[in-house]
Amino acid sequence: MSEERVVTNMAKMVYILYLVSLVFGITSVVAVVIAYVNRNDAPAWLRSHYDFQIRTFWISIPFLLVGGLLSLILIGWLIILLWVVWLAVRCVKGLQVLERGQAHPDPESWGF
Repeated sequence: MSEERVVTNMAKMVYILYLVSLVFGITSVVAVVIAYVNRNDAPAWLRSHYDFQIRTFWISIPFLLVGGLLSLILIGWLIILLWVVWLAVRCVKGLQVLERGQAHPDPESWGF
């Protein structure tokens, strides 16, 4: 297996770990660590995916904190549900771009 393929597989694993974190939250911590470790050695197009993945983790934190706190008054469940949809779409779209071997078009976005 070529070295570039291994690096691509690591980026793919990060997206998959984020999706698994919808059930087992701790995998998101493992995912962001993998993204940080691999980001500096990756080619520029792949680094955009790692930046996108790291940003996904840090954007998720406030949503989950606010959603968790507001779940006491029920509105938080809506925030958490929206976060689940946001994370799933973000990961699937990121995986699609990664599979095409392209840089992520906008790794700094809050969207997809």
